[in-house]
Amino acid sequence: MTETGFEKAPARDRRRFPGISSRAYEHPADRSALVALRKLTGFDTVFKALSGLLPERSLRLLFLSDSVRVGETQFPHLYAMLRDACYILDLEKVPQMYVQQDPKPNAMCIGLDEPIIVVTTSLVELLDEEEMRAVVGHEVGHALSGHSVYRTILLFLTNLAMKVAWIPLGNVAITALVTALREWFRKSELSADRAGLLVGQDVTASMRGLMKLAGGNHLHEMNVDAFLEQADEYEKGGDLRDSVLKILNMLPRTHPFTTVRAAELKKWSESRDFQRIMDGHYPRREEDKDASVTDSFRESAAHYADAVRTSKDPLFKLVGDIAGGAADMGGKLRDKFTGAGSGSGAGTGPDAKGGATEQG
Repeated sequence: MTETGFEKAPARDRRRFPGISSRAYEHPADRSALVALRKLTGFDTVFKALSGLLPERSLRLLFLSDSVRVGETQFPHLYAMLRDACYILDLEKVPQMYVQQDPKPNAMCIGLDEPIIVVTTSLVELLDEEEMRAVVGHEVGHALSGHSVYRTILLFLTNLAMKVAWIPLGNVAITALVTALREWFRKSELSADRAGLLVGQDVTASMRGLMKLAGGNHLHEMNVDAFLEQADEYEKGGDLRDSVLKILNMLPRTHPFTTVRAAELKKWSESRDFQRIMDGHYPRREEDKDASVTDSFRESAAHYADAVRTSKDPLFKLVGDIAGGAADMGGKLRDKFTGAGSGSGAGTGPDAKGGATEQG
């Protein structure tokens, strides 16, 4: 096999997606931001200029000097998974991949010019083959979407915010940008989870992997259904104070909570969008240049509106009730002050005595 080609099919029989665009699996909020950025004139030029300011070369040298590069003679099983994931998602050039000694299970995809994938020894030891396949697919999905560029910038800005913390206005400005990037990146993680499912094509393995990230290598003590119930309890439990605490807990994170990721992925795996992709109906990369920014933002807005409408979270339910009931409340107030709707029969029948059931 060459760096840009493939000599053999995947390890087991799975569907391949020739020419697939990352728009096929991207979360609406992630997709709208990426489509807008790709449409910006001079976007590539700006980031190439910016790359001189970012520590990308230092990061590459660090991994090259103090980690193990995955290849045919080092971690060959991971190398096979990497090639396989690139084959499934039709990513022509295989990114470099490194294994880094770290007791915390983690993986990331960074880089401005070319993405590099890093997985920790703890993660490799924690997951079985099919669970790891989903993780590798997750990181290849980041590479295909171009997320590595923004992840690198986020790392740079986070470090910069720490260095200028003593400058009040400078720190506020950078912190605001970091907060916005983190919100986008959390959505990009949901996109990459979907890419991992497209590569592994085993939703159970994806669920197992997420459970292990939350509870460690005690799979015999865990249950997928119970794990998903936690996500439901987290979303709808508590009161408005808990809703605020959820937001505050989430703000410093670059990844959504694990139970939430599992629930989101399970929901997507059962959706019509996922089935269409598996049936071979998906947007192609050659069509990316024609993608509409307006349509992407409209889809993102519709997603958030639907999320508020269907959410079980107390704060979101309140927002939905206020938004949905504003017109009805205004109508009731108008009727009350104008006397409209009282009718000539007011004061007669069961309503006057409070015997009728109120209609919602």
